[in-house]
Amino acid sequence: MKKLWLDIGNTRLKYWITQHDQVIGHAAELHLQSPADLLLGLIQYFKSLNLDDVGISSVQDAKNNARIKKILSLLDIPIYFAKVHAEYAGLSCGYDRTELLGIDRWLQVLAVANAEQDLCIVSCGTALTIDLTAGMQHLGGYILPNLYLQRDSLIQNTKGIKIPDVAFDELSPGRNTIDAVHHGIFLGLLSTIEKVLSLQPRQLILTGGDAQLFATHLTQFQPVVENDLLLKGLQRYLTLQSKTTSSY
Repeated sequence: MKKLWLDIGNTRLKYWITQHDQVIGHAAELHLQSPADLLLGLIQYFKSLNLDDVGISSVQDAKNNARIKKILSLLDIPIYFAKVHAEYAGLSCGYDRTELLGIDRWLQVLAVANAEQDLCIVSCGTALTIDLTAGMQHLGGYILPNLYLQRDSLIQNTKGIKIPDVAFDELSPGRNTIDAVHHGIFLGLLSTIEKVLSLQPRQLILTGGDAQLFATHLTQFQPVVENDLLLKGLQRYLTLQSKTTSSY
């Protein structure tokens, strides 16, 4: 079977095409706050693929999700939206109100949670999120501005400092303002992860665009880098989900 998988975030839409569970195509695009419009531009391409169904992780509100569903209905194939559950496939959600946990975080936890390990799952994306598990119990987590959000905030709120878009890759004390900013932000995020892991040892799982960068500086925790962790969680979710009706 050929499937379309959609990860619709706050600013970006990512999709994968799989055939027999193997990724045969993928892309990511900024949707400029209008994922439905972006999908409308992609719909003819998706039609040409002769897909069997669509699995979706979306952090959008109900109104935008309804628009997304309406556009995807043009494909005339089943559409499945993943949801956060208080308990699913043996995994218990750590949030007091499950609807407030981002579906992206839930699926990333679902992808790797297991009864034999306690995990620290760090997603290095638009935000840096940290989720903790004790076996199959999700314990909640932390959300921090990522490297670039912190830098942008400093640029906007500090007069006279111009900070170019250079790489975050060093931790030594900065000998100029640009290095001091970049090294300080990176050190702060790494220190947060180290502090969380110092409270109780856990297997560190890293995912997201900057996962490998963080892994380079967290080698003492023997991190595992998982590419496309959300896709793996979405696949697991829908494998276990009844497909008699749409889940949205």
